[in-house]
This record gives sequence, structure tokens and C-alpha cells, in this order.
Amino acid sequence: MLLIPAIDLKDGRCVRLRQGRMDDETIFSDDPVEMAGRWVDAGARRLHLVDLNGAFAGEPVNGAAIRGIAAAYPELPIQVGGGIRDEATIDAYLKAGVRYCIIGTQAVREPEFVARACRAFPGHIMVGLDAKDGQVAINGWAEITEHRVEDLARRFENDGVTAIVYTDIGRDGMLSGPNIEATRALAEAVRIPIVASGGITDIDDIRALCEAGGIEAAITGRAIYEGTLDFAEGQRLADILSGTEQ
Repeated sequence: MLLIPAIDLKDGRCVRLRQGRMDDETIFSDDPVEMAGRWVDAGARRLHLVDLNGAFAGEPVNGAAIRGIAAAYPELPIQVGGGIRDEATIDAYLKAGVRYCIIGTQAVREPEFVARACRAFPGHIMVGLDAKDGQVAINGWAEITEHRVEDLARRFENDGVTAIVYTDIGRDGMLSGPNIEATRALAEAVRIPIVASGGITDIDDIRALCEAGGIEAAITGRAIYEGTLDFAEGQRLADILSGTEQ
């Protein structure tokens, strides 16, 4: 299982939110490129970048910071989400060196957009499904829809997405442990990779996610920033448990 550090961008700075609330932030750095370097030095094999302002604005807002990280680490796979609502944005990110674009709100509002994006940019499209009690949320988690996570995941799997990034809103940024049961259920419902997000607290959570099976990667944020999880130690354990120790 791949462990992926999250760099959440708000007003050009690295922050973490609690349950997606823009008014409940902790600022960890004013230099996103420097923060990316910290995780690269710790052994990160991929980065997860989120344009938090963009998620609410519906268009990229922290694009300069994202481009700066991609330019500084051109060989490192980077996945980006937040405010990706059209093909022009995807094209611009990929040309800037981003490897994967994560479509969230627009995937729920206009599912056909995902199909078009997969045809136009094969191998580069992920869908982010953020849920509370199994119901998908959109617009920076401000709106809960009637869509069930598994139903949308099956649809997007057929469209050809590379992976589903699944976030349990109730756990995100709370250091309360990931929703293992819901994540495992989603992994069993589809054949494409599931990237778990939300709630990772410590090394025991890494072990639990690995043992759950079917979870290809996990995103971690607050835990590695506040020190309840040592990133390098977490990746080593994941490698051992998955039989890919380097």
C-alpha cells in the first residue's frame, strides 16, 4: 500500500482543515514547495495536492503553488484535486507536470464529464468521492447529495477512471482513525484501485488499512504534520505488510 502525504493549499499556504470546514484551519507552512520537499526527503513516492479555495470557487486558485511543486519535482507523480470542472483545467495541469487530476463535484453534477475526460486524457483521471454516512458530498463538502458512494464508483469504473479517492468526511482531519469498514466495502464493490483518505492517526491505522485488503493507497495529512505518525515508518510498515519492501 502506498502512503501519500497530503498538501492542502489555502491562500497559498499549507493548511489542514477539520471535516472540511474552511473556518477551522491549522496553518503548517507558508512555503508549499518546501513542504513538498520535506515529504520527498522522507521517502514519499507520490503527493496529493488539494486546492481548497478552488473547491469552493469552482476553478483553480492555488495553481501557482501546484505548478511550483510539479516543477521542483518533475519525476514525482502528483495528483491534484479541487476546482477541476472542465477539460481546459485538466489539460493545463497535465502540461504543468501533474500526473493525475481528481474530479470531485463536477463528477457528481455532470457524470458525463468524467467519461469525456477519460477519453481525452486516458490514464490521468481519478474521481474523488467524499461521503458522510455513505452519501456523497459536493461543493467543498458543503452539500450532501442523495447519491450512494458504491453506485457512483461503479459508474465511474465503467468510464475508465484510474482510481477512486474515497474520503470519509466525518473522519477527515479529526485523528479519529479511518473508516475501515466503509473503505473495505467500497474496495470490494469495484475492481479499480481505491485510495483511502480521512482519519489516519498512527501506525496502527496503517496496519489496519493494509490488513483490510483491496486498498491500494492511503492519503495522510494531519497525522504526519502533528507527529502522531512518522511518515517514513508508516511507508516501511505498509511495504512490509504488502510484500513490497524496498
